[in-house]
Amino acid sequence: MGTQKNQAELWGASAQDWADFQESTLQPVFEQIISDFKQTSGRVLLDIGCGSGLFCRLASQQGFDVSGLDATPQLIEIAHSKTPLGHFQTGDMEELPYPDQTFDLVTGTNSFQYAASPVQALKEAYRVLKPDGKVVVAIWGKAQECQAAVYLKALGSLMPPPPPGTPGPFALSEDGALEDLVTQAGFKVGQKTSVSSPFVYSDLSSALKGLLSAGPARKAILNSSLEQATEAVTTAIAPFRTNLGGYKLENEFYYLVCEK
Repeated sequence: MGTQKNQAELWGASAQDWADFQESTLQPVFEQIISDFKQTSGRVLLDIGCGSGLFCRLASQQGFDVSGLDATPQLIEIAHSKTPLGHFQTGDMEELPYPDQTFDLVTGTNSFQYAASPVQALKEAYRVLKPDGKVVVAIWGKAQECQAAVYLKALGSLMPPPPPGTPGPFALSEDGALEDLVTQAGFKVGQKTSVSSPFVYSDLSSALKGLLSAGPARKAILNSSLEQATEAVTTAIAPFRTNLGGYKLENEFYYLVCEK
């Protein structure tokens, strides 16, 4: 399908920086999802696009039997070190390496939009979900709700123009877009929740390590240079510098609960 190879090359370059400086910016989203499901009887969980495994570690601490799949070997290695009893492997989200009806809960935070075919990736999530299971799809809020949009725009200026019709990072955030996508994959649409999840960094060095560790940043670096990307991001986040010298970018995320 193309997702695994392409994304692994982008996300593997700065995997440790992602784990150390960036993945924790999504912790409020992770914690809210876990809170919503920690009382359910079904405890077998798959996180698609698990990254360096913070969500899986938090879920495991709440008694879930966790599996994580990611395109990137370096991130999977870190995830396994965080949760040795978890089940982690690399793979393609459009062709999941699991039997039908295996999981009670399947989650994906900012992952399905990176698939070469998001609908196919969600159809695979549907396949491996138990009949009474739930899928949780978490995405960015609308661009006007996310101060990180300025950072993404700065990186976009360093990339070649995308092919016509290519969805941007906030394409699924528009009203009805995510609901339409999951419906195409066969799901029934459930509750949608908004969570505040600010990007907070203690200093410029931490901010740059975190923000430049993401796959889109790597793509911009490869198309320009590390120096140009560093300058662009530094300029973009300057308005969000705090009085103590750190940085705080306020963001909203959405997650949608779906079922068969």
